[in-house]
Parts: sequence; C-alpha cells; structure tokens
Amino acid sequence: MSDSLVVCDVDPELRDKIRKFRFRKETNNAAILMKIDKDRQMVILEEELQDISPDDLQHELPERQPRFLVYSYKYVHDDGRVSYPLCLIFSSPFGCKPEQQMMYAGSKNRLVQVTELTKVFEIRNTSELTEEWLRQQLAFFR
Repeated sequence: MSDSLVVCDVDPELRDKIRKFRFRKETNNAAILMKIDKDRQMVILEEELQDISPDDLQHELPERQPRFLVYSYKYVHDDGRVSYPLCLIFSSPFGCKPEQQMMYAGSKNRLVQVTELTKVFEIRNTSELTEEWLRQQLAFFR
C-alpha cells in the first residue's frame, strides 16, 4: 500500500537534469541536491555540486531538514577497476519536523521510479555520509 503513495511528484526540469546527469562524461564526483517545494508539492533542484567528496557533501546537507541527493561517485574497486555508480541518498535527520519527514518519505518511491536508480541509501544523521560509509554501501553491488 505505501509503495504506491506519492506525496510529491518530480519537477519535469529536474527529471531532464537527472537524465542528462546519468549520461555525463566527466569522471569527477558530482551531486544533484534536491528538496521538496511544499507549495507546489514537487521535488525540485536545490543545487548542483561538482568535484565534491562524500565527506564534503555531508556539509552541504541541512542538519535538521530532509533532502534527496543523486551522487555520481568515482569508485575504485579493490582489483583496480573504476566505475561511476549513481546513488540516490535520502537524508532524513533526527529532529526534522514530522510533516517534513512524511512528505519526503512518501515521495522517495516516486523519485526512485523517475531516476531509475537501484543504489538507494538512507542516512539519519548527516555525519554518516563519509567515503568509508559509501564504499561499504557500494560493496554490496560488486
């Protein structure tokens, strides 16, 4: 039942931006930070970030408000191979307003459908978002 709940849709311009981001040619870490526009009930672009490490990224996330993040990460495997997984990270910190948490949680599945991403992670504290944490999460997808 909750899988079909859509609280907010995804802004068409953001959909296009994510589609282009998916096929970008750059090899640096980059992110698309998204938030919900409560009045429009729409997931919208907040900011695009280039050359940003997971550790630096945590400082871009609000400590008391949820956010969505699509992150392109340069992942060097143990055997030396390099891949560029796209991750959807849902930041839902403790201390958020319940109304906000419900809007974001209810919109997450729609965002996953639209982005067609399979590497979907959630953090409850912005300080969790570190290089080590991300590598551990991605280790399951070898």
